[in-house]
Formats: sequence, C-alpha cells, structure tokens
Amino acid sequence: MDLFKRYNDSFGHLAGDECLKQVAHALSGALRRQSDFVSRYGGEEFVVVLRGCEAAAGLRVAESLRMAVEDLGIPSPAPSGGYVTASVGLACTSLQPQKTPSALLGLADAALYRAKALGRNRVEASVEPEAARPRKSAATVTA
Repeated sequence: MDLFKRYNDSFGHLAGDECLKQVAHALSGALRRQSDFVSRYGGEEFVVVLRGCEAAAGLRVAESLRMAVEDLGIPSPAPSGGYVTASVGLACTSLQPQKTPSALLGLADAALYRAKALGRNRVEASVEPEAARPRKSAATVTA
C-alpha cells in the first residue's frame, strides 16, 4: 500500500488495521480462480500467488488488484488528498528446480520498488522470457 506509514501516523493504528482488513478483502475479492490466493506479507504488503498464470494474464490481474484498492475510496492523508492506493510488483517465472519461491518474491519486490519510484499507484513487472510461453508457470504479485 502506498504511503501507509503516513496513514497510520495520521489516523492511528486501529484505523490502519481496519484499512488493512478492507484492502485484504478487496484483494481477495478481485481474484477469480480457486487456486489463486492472497496473504499479508508484512507491514502493509500483500502477496498474491497466481499458479499457472501467463504474464499477460498476470498483468491484467495485477491491474485489477490495484484498481480494487483505489476503488475502496478510503480517504488518503496525503497532502494532495485522494484515496489510499497500491503499487504493484509482478513477477512471472516457470517453475524449474533452480527457480525458488524466494527468487520469485525477489523479482516481484524489485518490480514493486520500481512502481513506487515511478510515482506509485501503478503496476510494474519483472517477467522472465520463459514465463511468456504457455507452460507450467507461476505469477506472484506483490502489492
């Protein structure tokens, strides 16, 4: 979530916890397949795992997750106003023995930080070339 520390500092930790619950519910509600799942990863970060998802579909899901958070309409304490938003990092890779879950999370995290650096409230992707082929693959979205 973008600028969440500012949200907690402005509205308090109880409001922050409620905001996190609403975001988790919105993220979960944006997933369409039984095999997809969302989990809080730490602080204000969430991880979404999309098994067997190709890069293009992963990008569509990542954008729907970003929009689901913004569409909650939770007021932002940012000086410019607006609503609570999320930056999303997407990573796709084929599941090969040398590809570890932590490597996939590292790719998603790098994409997330790129999204934040490029202005927040956007989706950025780190996609390995083999993930573009229709094979057994996984997409991890870090929001």
